[in-house]
Amino acid sequence: MKKRDLILIVAILAIGLLSWGALELAKEEGAYVVVTVAGEEVARYSLAEDGEYELNGGTNILKIENGEAYMVWANCPTLGKTRCTHQGKISRTTEKITCRINKLVVTVYGAEDPDVELIG
Repeated sequence: MKKRDLILIVAILAIGLLSWGALELAKEEGAYVVVTVAGEEVARYSLAEDGEYELNGGTNILKIENGEAYMVWANCPTLGKTRCTHQGKISRTTEKITCRINKLVVTVYGAEDPDVELIG
């Protein structure tokens, strides 16, 4: 490997790392989550209100606690670390939990829309 190749590799890695860092810093604390099933919005829950919610006819259970949302149960078969119950807690804008089998997505959004009444 030549010196120029090594410099190019380091430069590309540095640019990628800086880009990722900038995107992470741009995220803000979320105000609510939106739940969609097959692309249709079915619920909104405030991250300020703790609660546990059955989603999609009971196929998934979402828990909101201490300003974070996470999936505590899903009826889909275990698919390793991609299963929605293993995706961790979300609390910052644009973070998502996805359950492909049940076509369910939970997404965090920022400042609350005053025209939208939140459930929970």
